Amino acid sequence: QVQLVESGGGAVQPGGSLRLSCRASGSNVFRNAMGWYRQAPGKQRVLVAAVTNGNTKSVHVSLKGRFSIDRDNSIDAIYLTMNNLQADDSAVYTCYSATGELVNSPPAYWGQGTQVTVSS
Repeated sequence: QVQLVESGGGAVQPGGSLRLSCRASGSNVFRNAMGWYRQAPGKQRVLVAAVTNGNTKSVHVSLKGRFSIDRDNSIDAIYLTMNNLQADDSAVYTCYSATGELVNSPPAYWGQGTQVTVSS
């Protein structure tokens, strides 16, 4: 079983930045890819970014340049750095641990989600 604990969400003004953290625990979690989805009210869930154990990264094309993902294998943690946040970035951001090692491996385990609200 894998447990994922997120932190770092909150409210920020447009143009601001946030850094989300997700720490994983459980068997073999260090081998598999991890990443972040987000879902805004009334909208579909969107894959924001993912990263493998070997540091191969993928970021949604519309977020490149503003969002980045990093991983610390020593503590099984990933981080989502979000810059120049806009109102459209407001959503619940949820961390996941994937079913496999590839960056496009689907989620197997989920965190509880953390709210990001961008508003003036």
